[in-house]
Amino acid sequence: MRLRRFTEADAESLAALHGDPEVMRFIGDGRPVPRAVVVERALPAILRDYDELPDGFGRYAAMETAEESFLGWFSLRPASSVGLCGGIELGYRLRRAVWGRGYATEGARALVRHAFADLGVDRVVATTMTINTASRRVLEKAGLRLVRTFFEPWPEPIEGAEHGDVEYALTRKAWQRLPGS
Repeated sequence: MRLRRFTEADAESLAALHGDPEVMRFIGDGRPVPRAVVVERALPAILRDYDELPDGFGRYAAMETAEESFLGWFSLRPASSVGLCGGIELGYRLRRAVWGRGYATEGARALVRHAFADLGVDRVVATTMTINTASRRVLEKAGLRLVRTFFEPWPEPIEGAEHGDVEYALTRKAWQRLPGS
């Protein structure tokens, strides 16, 4: 897998990813994002971040190396998820067809390494719903550790919201002690 910047040519791949109900079930309002919203708002925001964020930050398209097929995306951005206070936030979404193949762990580890080794970040954070056990396992494999479970009001609660969300984090100092860092 390789990561690259998004381009306008990625609109349909991104729309398909964000339009998949299973991909989106633990994100936002738990519903797929309409194609028009992805094309008119989400993709332009991703492209704008390349100009507005420091080099090395933003969302990156994940591509399968041999076939050059779109797998999803990974991101490093200033923390903005509800409940987070500072740090650089790790995020990712992958096509359902490639779940369980190790891409999420590979990409998360690569961005954690990039954050600490190349960008000089002090702390990487991530959140997910408590019930999203697959995502929690990816974060743990990437070296992040559970910090807390928290409860924020949801304008439109989705199934599982009653169990709260979890914050994971990893400091540079702790990362340096991990094998292979």
